[in-house]
Amino acid sequence: MNLFIEYKKETDKDVLILNGEVDAFTAANLKKEILNLTDYEKTNQLVLEMSQVSYMDSTGIGVIIAGYKSAKKNGGSLIVQGLSSRVKRLFDITGLSEIVEVKKLEEEKS
Repeated sequence: MNLFIEYKKETDKDVLILNGEVDAFTAANLKKEILNLTDYEKTNQLVLEMSQVSYMDSTGIGVIIAGYKSAKKNGGSLIVQGLSSRVKRLFDITGLSEIVEVKKLEEEKS
């Protein structure tokens, strides 16, 4: 399957809306998009909206970690939101949810 990435600029943050699967096949493109915003554009806050991500493997975990490190190095932050229960479980099992800020979609709207 593919991963579709939509970019949205908001007043106080940049948002990447992900739709599809984050795996060995699609991770390189996602990493490129994240690093472009965190390393080159030096965005203050990058949000990965992942409610439409149906699958993620360890390659995707590596991309999230790389993005988190890049954001921190450049004085910004990386937030993920809208994780499905399946992807949230992967974050919990790997300990990623202890490192990266995870929000529910409802928290963003209020």
